[in-house]
Amino acid sequence: MKQSGYKTIFHIYLLFFLAFLGTVILAGVLVFMTITIRTPDGTTARSDWPKTFTEDFAEHIIFIDSRPQVDQSGIELLQDNGAGIQILDSSGCEVFGHQKPEQTEEGYTSVELLQLSQRGKLENSDAAAFIGTVSSDGKDYAYILYLPVDVSKLTMYVNGDRFYGGKNIILPILSVLFLLILLSGVLYGLWTTKAVKRLMASIQEISIRSYLPVEDYSVFQDVYDSLNVLDTEIRTSDQLRLQTEKMREEWIANITHDLKTPLSPIKGYAEVLQEDGEKSEKRCKRYAAVILKNAAYMENLINDLKLTYQLENGMFPVDRQERDVVRFLKELVIDILNTPEYEARVVHFENKEPVISYSFDSTLLTRAFRNLIINAFVHGKENTEVTLEIKREGTSLQIHVSDNGEGMTAEEMEHLFDRYYRGTNTEQETEGTGLGLAIAKSIVELHGGSIAASSIPGMGTTFQIDFPSC
Repeated sequence: MKQSGYKTIFHIYLLFFLAFLGTVILAGVLVFMTITIRTPDGTTARSDWPKTFTEDFAEHIIFIDSRPQVDQSGIELLQDNGAGIQILDSSGCEVFGHQKPEQTEEGYTSVELLQLSQRGKLENSDAAAFIGTVSSDGKDYAYILYLPVDVSKLTMYVNGDRFYGGKNIILPILSVLFLLILLSGVLYGLWTTKAVKRLMASIQEISIRSYLPVEDYSVFQDVYDSLNVLDTEIRTSDQLRLQTEKMREEWIANITHDLKTPLSPIKGYAEVLQEDGEKSEKRCKRYAAVILKNAAYMENLINDLKLTYQLENGMFPVDRQERDVVRFLKELVIDILNTPEYEARVVHFENKEPVISYSFDSTLLTRAFRNLIINAFVHGKENTEVTLEIKREGTSLQIHVSDNGEGMTAEEMEHLFDRYYRGTNTEQETEGTGLGLAIAKSIVELHGGSIAASSIPGMGTTFQIDFPSC
């Protein structure tokens, strides 16, 4: 947005700068035309060229028998420039003349010479008249050069034609220039208003999700780029919200089903116990076992929900202590295999170092690795085996949990660590809550580690856990 503001300001100042530059160039051209003159031989010279020419011509005036004459080079110079000369004695009478205009007089008084010098030209003639003086034998002579150029005598000598013509065109040109600037400002204002309206329409389209990306290369290019990014982010956020809402609805449906599932046998067997008149001890124990099993499932489900909430909001205290990770995992595997449900299962253990120390919360990591190992058993076949590999890589601790089960599809891998997601490639109904792997991931990250998974359908799945600063 700041760049667009800078570009707009730049365009406005550029507009006025160009107008100012045009004015300066016009003024420069007019000044150049005013202070220059085209000489009779076709060259361009300063407007004071007649005066300089007159002063320098004195060297071409010679005296023969005390009479002033013009030498041959002077005559040629006069002919080349179409100029004429008149030499006067001290009384103002003509003593020599060559190519002089018809309007000249045979003699001039001092007043007439002064007026001629001030005017710079003859009356009723466009020829310039400039006066110079020479001396010989103590006598002073004045000579008048008549040049076929139109100059005016001011504080400086200027080209008369261009000076008077310039005065007649400079005001119209300045007026036109002012109108062009005014028109340019109006057009730029209209264009800016149209562009702002277009921006407002684009913002409104984004709010109603009907915006189409715009490629704009004007001063508002970065604004449209930002709007395009904003629209993409909003659409992505909308899609994520819909996915989250869908997952939440599915989770609520799953949790509702999972809570109703154990409640049904609990309620049913409780009613049987209430109505059974015989109430044999064997039957009571069997019914009680079913009730306890389902109650335990409900308790685990509620605990998973609570733990998920605590981990997600950073409310679970972490009690990290320096322990032997190898021994910890071996004891965890033994506990799992001592459970009647998994006593027939096989867990392989691989470690190059007998002792690896690491600071961790044993309660949390027990929950994390128990979820990973049991998840492999639950979602695998009866002959599914699990392998735990522990090793150091530099300063990090790496633990791989692999199985030779059925593996997972790309869709299941995409949502593997999502909360409330339960995917299975088996036809049996799972008893999990869909929170096990999400909980494991949160626990690993709570210890500053990372967890990733790779799977090949039909060959198995591997979880790679990496803890830094071992």
